[in-house]
Amino acid sequence: MSSPAGPRRSPFRLQETGLIFVILILGALIAGFGGKVRQPRLEAGPDGNPQRVFTTNADGERVAVFEEKNKFLNARNLSQLAKDTSFIAIMAVGATFVIISGGIDLSVGAIFALASVIGAITFRHFGPEGPAAGSQMAGVLAGSAACLGTATLCGLANGLMITGLQVHPFIITLGTMAIYRGIAFIITNGQSIGAFPEAFRNIVLWGSSTGLSLVPLFTMLLAGVAGTVYLVRLAAGRRIYAIGGNELASRYSGLRVERVKLSVYVYSGLTAGIAALLSLGYYGAATSGDGQGYELNVIAAAVVGGASLSGGKGTALGALLGALIIQMISAGIVILDINQNYSQIIVGAVVIIAVLLERLNQMLARKKKG
Repeated sequence: MSSPAGPRRSPFRLQETGLIFVILILGALIAGFGGKVRQPRLEAGPDGNPQRVFTTNADGERVAVFEEKNKFLNARNLSQLAKDTSFIAIMAVGATFVIISGGIDLSVGAIFALASVIGAITFRHFGPEGPAAGSQMAGVLAGSAACLGTATLCGLANGLMITGLQVHPFIITLGTMAIYRGIAFIITNGQSIGAFPEAFRNIVLWGSSTGLSLVPLFTMLLAGVAGTVYLVRLAAGRRIYAIGGNELASRYSGLRVERVKLSVYVYSGLTAGIAALLSLGYYGAATSGDGQGYELNVIAAAVVGGASLSGGKGTALGALLGALIIQMISAGIVILDINQNYSQIIVGAVVIIAVLLERLNQMLARKKKG
């Protein structure tokens, strides 16, 4: 076995190159078979926001101007794809940390929901209908802290139970998945919570004239860069690889396995909280049903991105690319007019194929060494 710190890994390898190739091929197929769509022409208005373009017809009537665009390769669809990818990709970075360590976190969707609800309640207190309506920036800070703090505490609770009780993370996170979502439902009574401070929503919705929300996109890229630096350049990240590759040898090498395991679940909770915070700003409301099914997409993104469910392998950049592939598949189902009930089936099949390919690669590597 290599040293406890683990081997130094390049931040950009053949795995990521292959994923980019898959993304290009998938995009070309969707664009080629998706056809055209008529959309109103948009131009930047005086305030910088996109506005519809109108013209006058032969009868002197004011009518909207439409243009034909590719269903996939148009600004509106690509902006939606970037936004949807950002939420999953941010959580997939945290999930990759967990999977590299040899664990699993099924509660990320429920953490997302509970953090959203707690954050929404706090934001509403400072919103236009709340008792502290005049304190906009205080509301932004308090709501953000409540959302991120709740998610981080949920991740910490997962880690403490897994390391303290010595129970498999699948069982613990399966249980907390139900607990966290149940708490969110009890707090909200199944109702939506909105009316947030405008200052908070303006920050998250800041974007370009095409309607692209830049804050979720930049946050996703920042999460990918930070995750890559942590895993590749820092000793703490290499310890995660070492424990996932061989936990027993890591213990004999003097690594504090429980502390490392605890940290990865805290990271996973924190990334779920970041995604929840961005979702609050984008949609302006939260319910206990938020994040339903996110655990499948998040784990799928990590696995498709190259993370091995047996531990010891994976990258943050791969998680971002995997999330983009998963969202492109979901978008392609809609664009190609395929029954959306097949969406989960296709995503599940993609996960199985990714795992089988990873196992095949391991078998070929062992055969080559032998």
